Amino acid sequence: MTTLLPAFSGCNTLYGAGMLELGMTFSMEQLIFDNDMIKMTKSAMRGIPVDDLTLGVASIQKVGIGNNFLAHKETRDYINRVSDPSLINRDMFGDWENAGSKDMATVAHEKFVDIMKNHEPDTIDADLIKDMQAVVDRADEDFRKTL
Repeated sequence: MTTLLPAFSGCNTLYGAGMLELGMTFSMEQLIFDNDMIKMTKSAMRGIPVDDLTLGVASIQKVGIGNNFLAHKETRDYINRVSDPSLINRDMFGDWENAGSKDMATVAHEKFVDIMKNHEPDTIDADLIKDMQAVVDRADEDFRKTL
């Protein structure tokens, strides 16, 4: 049986994604980083599953009492499942170093470049666009009446 452990209580606003210098500067890389943090925060707010798998019971039993279950393959495979960051690298230091030892700013910039080159936005249904335009037209008409 899985129990959800609530991580936060009452938080419902995340503000300032992508902003630097009190909002005087905007950074796409900061936005990508903040998006990662917001995604992980929302995941934690949904609750953290607590069961034999998330507690690593099998890993602990396999390595034995007093031994290092954190380096066990099942533990390493599971580490990202709850928060699933796209920028934070949780590899062992040597593995990170062998993969090019990119800092988070570099990874965020690479992701930004990839998004700009490859992102294809979802199309908006024509009926929805028509309805949205009708709202704008009514607002424009109401505004013109006040002039």
